[in-house]
Amino acid sequence: MTSDERWMPPRDPEARPDAVAERPSPGWGAPGAPPPGPPPFAVTQPMSPPWPGTPVTTPPADRRRRGPRTVRRGTAALLAVLGLLAGLILGAVGAREYFGLAPAASQAPTSTTTVGVRPPDSVAGIAQAVVPSTVYIEAATGTGAASGTGLILRPDGYIVTNNHVIDVAVAGGTIQVTFSDGTVEEAEVVGRTSDYDLAVLKVERTGLDALPLADSDSVMVGDPVVAVGAPLGLEGTVTSGIVSALNRAVTAGSATETSFINAIQTDAAINPGNSGGPLVNAVGEVIGINTAIAQASGTGAATGSIGLGFAIPSNQVRRTTDEIIETGRATYPIIGILLDGRHRGEGVMVATTATDGNEPVTPGGPGEEAGIRPGDIILSIDGRPMTSPDEVIVYVRANSPGDTITLTIRRGGTEQDVDVVLGEQEAN
Repeated sequence: MTSDERWMPPRDPEARPDAVAERPSPGWGAPGAPPPGPPPFAVTQPMSPPWPGTPVTTPPADRRRRGPRTVRRGTAALLAVLGLLAGLILGAVGAREYFGLAPAASQAPTSTTTVGVRPPDSVAGIAQAVVPSTVYIEAATGTGAASGTGLILRPDGYIVTNNHVIDVAVAGGTIQVTFSDGTVEEAEVVGRTSDYDLAVLKVERTGLDALPLADSDSVMVGDPVVAVGAPLGLEGTVTSGIVSALNRAVTAGSATETSFINAIQTDAAINPGNSGGPLVNAVGEVIGINTAIAQASGTGAATGSIGLGFAIPSNQVRRTTDEIIETGRATYPIIGILLDGRHRGEGVMVATTATDGNEPVTPGGPGEEAGIRPGDIILSIDGRPMTSPDEVIVYVRANSPGDTITLTIRRGGTEQDVDVVLGEQEAN
């Protein structure tokens, strides 16, 4: 029995109807208390209906008319007023909630962000602007296939990608370009160069949304970047990061077709299939074309991003693609010297003996005309220290034929500056 239950003794039929059964409250312990039983407590219960045979005492007429009726009327009036007030209050609250005049007290805050709209300089905003101008490229022959990414270079159907994405199909294969809306076009190769790992394609379509090329010389380490591509065929994949370093001397390709790139390094994830895709800045301008990733030694083929990706600077892309579109071929600048890869001292040494019939300093070439001699040590170019032959080649090829560069060389313990007007060589 709980404390909310009520206990009453068995009714004695002979007991008076107005008798009251009592039990001491807990702990009273009054003498003469009923025998122990359920927890003692007192209950007073007036008998509502009279028992049979029991006279009913009728109150005087004036008490019947005035006393009880007065109390009932007052109570009723008070209840009516309270009910009216409660109804008005609850009705007003319900109306405000029903008609949306005020949020319910338990309603959670509502976001004010508009679905599908993001600031233009956010990663999402940049992706919305860049992805439609990025394409998926598939190159195939009867013996092999490759895939990668490209970007729309001009509205009249010119597309740029990496040479290594399409070179498998150059001799008798097919190249298909898939646009962001899912449409597919056959593409032809306008021109390509393995020296810069760039290729220009053309599709028969106009009115395309081209991506603008930024001035890559204005890029700084730490700038935010976004990479777009089709890693493993997953079109429209977007990753983000920063510019990790500039002027990385990157060589890629095979022994017969080597690319020398003065690369932009980024930690934005670049994976197989991203090749040829854009690396863009915070306003959606292309600062580079993704072309290579670093892998830990001993891993063999590329396995995926480790946060070391490299892109061809947009200024190089502009110069080379303009040349290909105008002439169908590309060129690169040269000094006309051979470099000794066995040198282990400071700087980079000009070779002292001929190799494969090539003289250390090409007779009549830019280097000879500038006064460079076999055995000279190149310490720096335009103030940038040189520590390997690749760095010299990459730096020179980052310029244009006809540009003038300054070499600081050491000869017989004496340092001197030599100005060289760069020559021109047709690219592979």
